[in-house]
Amino acid sequence: MRKLSYLMLGVAMGAGTATIASQTLFFKGGMAIAAGSETYRKLNLFGDIFEKVRSDYVEAPNDAKLIESAINGMLTSLDPHSSYMDPKSFTDMRQQTKGEFGGLGIEVTMEDGVIKVVAPIDDTPAAKAGLLAGDLITHIDDEPVQGLSLNDAVNKMRGPLNTPVRLKIIRASNKQTDELKLVRDKIQVRAVRYRKEGDDVVYLRVTSFNEQTFENLKRGIDSMVQELGADKIKGFVVDLRNNPGGLLDQAVAVSDAFLERGEIVSTRGRDPADTQRFTAKAGDLTRGKPVVVLINGGSASASEIVAGALQDHKRATIIGTRSFGKGSVQTIIPLREQGAVRLTTARYYTPSGRSIQAKGIDPDIKVEQEIPEALRGKDETKGEAGLRGHLKPQDNEEKGGSSAYVPPEAKDDKQLIYALDLLRGVKVNQAPSTGAAVQKAN
Repeated sequence: MRKLSYLMLGVAMGAGTATIASQTLFFKGGMAIAAGSETYRKLNLFGDIFEKVRSDYVEAPNDAKLIESAINGMLTSLDPHSSYMDPKSFTDMRQQTKGEFGGLGIEVTMEDGVIKVVAPIDDTPAAKAGLLAGDLITHIDDEPVQGLSLNDAVNKMRGPLNTPVRLKIIRASNKQTDELKLVRDKIQVRAVRYRKEGDDVVYLRVTSFNEQTFENLKRGIDSMVQELGADKIKGFVVDLRNNPGGLLDQAVAVSDAFLERGEIVSTRGRDPADTQRFTAKAGDLTRGKPVVVLINGGSASASEIVAGALQDHKRATIIGTRSFGKGSVQTIIPLREQGAVRLTTARYYTPSGRSIQAKGIDPDIKVEQEIPEALRGKDETKGEAGLRGHLKPQDNEEKGGSSAYVPPEAKDDKQLIYALDLLRGVKVNQAPSTGAAVQKAN
């Protein structure tokens, strides 16, 4: 079994139970943990209700579905990011982390019983149809999503290539209902896109953190350095806007690409002995050139690890608006042939010891976009703090999300333009890269 740690988002053995007198023993990593008699009574209550449903419900229920629903209900009651994945969902998830899967190309979460768009993936049916971060999906092919689990809803949006699907959505701001018609396609996530801006700046757009991300990033940097010449490059723009996250090891590797030394991130669970620290190895792929990182309300989890690490080390200037604020780690625990559990197992902390859970990363320089009239009020995300049942920050001070709008044309992108001016010396950075002070650009 392979350990997969997500920021979106050791492998524990599947939990088993045995009864001894009035106690239940839960097994974790070969060690039995005794549960009190009250827990034992509650488990008996569950068994009684299960049998009553099996025997008396108006129609014969599917036993496996009943148990899966009970398991998922237990997990989703913990926080918005914990859930049960049946074998098909687990297979789909593994395909997605490889950077290739079938579907619409949309990152989603569950909120108030409906599906909420975290971010559409670039150049996919979802992005082309105009789905925006913060949109609520209420129906899939005329079937309400109310009552479905997140995995069930995602499975309904996936299907054979070139088949149509209809989504009924509610725009978060004005509550207007709209219906979008999309055609399923093969989603090949190109994790990093790159281009030159003029003849002196390299632009790197990181769209997701899958198994290909670091290699794509390295290829992009090497290609641009070879094309432009290392001496001519004034700096690099790393665009993490609307990047919903992904694999922890890739977030670490991308951060390491710009650092020579020092801590990148630490993860801390309930047991202090489980704390992990990830540090950079020597070798800055950009050879110390200036770096600007772009973030917004759709930048979550793994994106926030990169932004937080480079900000704390004063290696990059962070420009944009406050990030999403997902500061927790999900571990995928395979359950032999029964799928897997996605369980929140730790919070993560930036090198300076900051937890960004339900807070986000504040940019060093706040730059807001000009929002088109038709999209005003639709560009805002509530952030992690707006999700029902989210983990509370340890100091109980929460911050909401921010705008997730990025103009389709680079000439209208105020955040990118500001980054380019900063790297070229047209503008001067007066804000320290610590996250403590925020300079607002006019």
